[in-house]
Order: sequence, then structure tokens, then C-alpha cells
Amino acid sequence: QVQLVESGGGLVQPGGSLRLSCAASGRIVSINAMNWYRQVPGKQRELVAEITSAGSAYYADSVKGRFTISRNNAKNTVYLQMNSLKPEDTAVYYCNARIGAYSSARLADYWGQGTQVTVSS
Repeated sequence: QVQLVESGGGLVQPGGSLRLSCAASGRIVSINAMNWYRQVPGKQRELVAEITSAGSAYYADSVKGRFTISRNNAKNTVYLQMNSLKPEDTAVYYCNARIGAYSSARLADYWGQGTQVTVSS
């Protein structure tokens, strides 16, 4: 019953900005780290950004200084603010979270459905 629902993807020009959101729903006990990954056709899925339950953020070198990950624990939501977007940022972006659910005996990873981000003039 735990689900991650993403929003915010779309088409943007180089140098533009987008903010992705991913909200977890269901009978959730706890959420530990929350993450954003991205994947392009024919390539491995790569970790873009991670935020711990305490709010510490980590970024891939390719997005440092341009992307910001944040979370709103009251809303069980993680965000990815993407500024100064480049064509090479074009990918399907996926949110991921390690979640403890009432129905689960242990923590498990959950994934969003993916949202397309296209950076093009």
C-alpha cells in the first residue's frame, strides 16, 4: 500500500529550472533516506542526490552547485530543485525511499513511477 507519487517533470530550455516532487503515501511508520535517481536509454540508472532523515544532502559531481534536494517530513515528501539545467540532464528521474510500513516486517525500498525531464531549446 505504500506508494511514491512524483510530479514536476517536463520540457525546459537550457539554463532553466524545474522542481520535482515525490510524496510517499500509505501506512508509513518511518522514512529513512530519500533519493533521486535518473536514467537515460541504454545507460545505467545513476544516483543524483540523497538526503538522510536528519537532512544531510549528498550529490553526484555532475549536479553539484545546480541541484538541491530537500524534504518535508510532515508531508512525507522529497523535492529536487534543478537549476541551470543542461541538455545532458535529460533523463527519466525516479524517486526512491527506504520506508518502514505497518504491514512490513522490515524496511524496504520503494520507487516512484519516474518522470521525464527534457532539457532542449
